[in-house]
Amino acid sequence: MVTLGRVVLGSVPLFLLLCFASGASLRCSGSKPCSNRPPVVLIPGDLGNQLEAKLDKPSVVHYICYKKTDEYFTLWLNLELLVPVAIDCWIDNMRLIYNVSTHLTEAPPGVDIRVPGFGQTFGLEYLDPSKRSVGMYFFTIVQQMVDWGYKRDEDVRGAPYDWRKAPNENKEYFSNLTKMIEEMADKYGGPVVLIAHSMGNMYALYFLNHQNQAWKDKYIKAFVSLGPPWAGVAKTLRVMASGDNNRIPVISPLKIRSQQRTAVSTAWLFPYAHTWPNNMVLVSTPNANYTVNDYQHFFKDIGFEEGWAMRQDTEPLVSALDPPGVPLHCLYGTGIPTAESYSYITFPDAEPSTVNNGDGDGTVNVISAVQCKRWKDLQKQPVTLMELPGNEHVAMLLNKTTVDYIGSVLFSP
Repeated sequence: MVTLGRVVLGSVPLFLLLCFASGASLRCSGSKPCSNRPPVVLIPGDLGNQLEAKLDKPSVVHYICYKKTDEYFTLWLNLELLVPVAIDCWIDNMRLIYNVSTHLTEAPPGVDIRVPGFGQTFGLEYLDPSKRSVGMYFFTIVQQMVDWGYKRDEDVRGAPYDWRKAPNENKEYFSNLTKMIEEMADKYGGPVVLIAHSMGNMYALYFLNHQNQAWKDKYIKAFVSLGPPWAGVAKTLRVMASGDNNRIPVISPLKIRSQQRTAVSTAWLFPYAHTWPNNMVLVSTPNANYTVNDYQHFFKDIGFEEGWAMRQDTEPLVSALDPPGVPLHCLYGTGIPTAESYSYITFPDAEPSTVNNGDGDGTVNVISAVQCKRWKDLQKQPVTLMELPGNEHVAMLLNKTTVDYIGSVLFSP
């Protein structure tokens, strides 16, 4: 059975709400696996987990930049590096170099970047290791799960990755993810629930599309999708064209653009022609208009033709939108002004003169998020859509309705 449309909290069974009110009722005694508490894997979105770097560089872009470090240090999120002058060091360390021959990216010479804490939750609960509120991400969900009886890094684990790259460059990640899911299912006596946010949903879909149905039936109980950009987001064109400082006034969009353009995942998340109207102008300038059919010209006109190669490399990865083949719960925010097109007077080296908004969660356009519905007739497993009116893209992770809904999935029969 497929449920489509808006789901309200009142539809959550009463017995589950009573369970939420008393976390102890959900706990299992002793050290035995809890049969009604499935293990959980969290998959973050773009910018959604910490990154660390270790340096031994032949040169630096500014005399204040470190050339060599003895230990790994936090590169993302490190607020001390996102200030004037120091941000030049951060950009040079964070950027990727695209090889047009191999169609792969690599770090600048002497920069070693790693993803800390695979299998642990700390790197995605807080993006800033100092645990400042500005970097709080999955903490609310994880803490509620702990209150329900889960244990961090045991039956709830994180699956962080290098979100600058698309799935085609993260093959080792998917191998490790497969092993972790199998180990968790075997240890806790039941299939795993995947909970993904934002671009993490695209990663999860790619992952599931590369597993056979027998594997999915055995190891995946459900997939909870939060704020999914199934058809891409319009915001990515602004990021590529003129940069986006995410409303942080001390950061120049044009300065940070030099790093943002090198992130292959940005080109991957451009709007897709299978959903966006072919005649819809996404970017308007005095000299040209750009639709989903004009990306090659767009990249040429912004002076970043490597971006077109990145898009060609990544567009086929999940563009077919093949169904995940597991029970799916698709939660998405609405009612927040969300950029769907931009107009420029000076292009591309100035901010857009006009931002035209539509519906969405402030980041993901609703036209993209609701593409879950196309799977209702393409898979036998249930597909449920839940609208979250007034919920911003990241704030939905803090929403009690979201958290309670996750609980209803975890403790359903």
